[in-house]
Amino acid sequence: MDMVNPSMEVLLKKVDSRYTLVVFAAKRARQILEGADVKVKVKSTKNVTNALEEIAEGKILYERTKIGIK
Repeated sequence: MDMVNPSMEVLLKKVDSRYTLVVFAAKRARQILEGADVKVKVKSTKNVTNALEEIAEGKILYERTKIGIK
């Protein structure tokens, strides 16, 4: 039984790895906590849940950047 809503199957189609999903959702949840508008119809009072809903619906996107260490 899958307790995550939206499901992990849906979420992992939007990102390249579980690690990316966790970091992406955490950063977006932090933005919402700091006052950013939620881009989906709010179904929860939890910022992480709302961030995951935004990711699942394709309302927010991420860009992978390379960090060079010299």
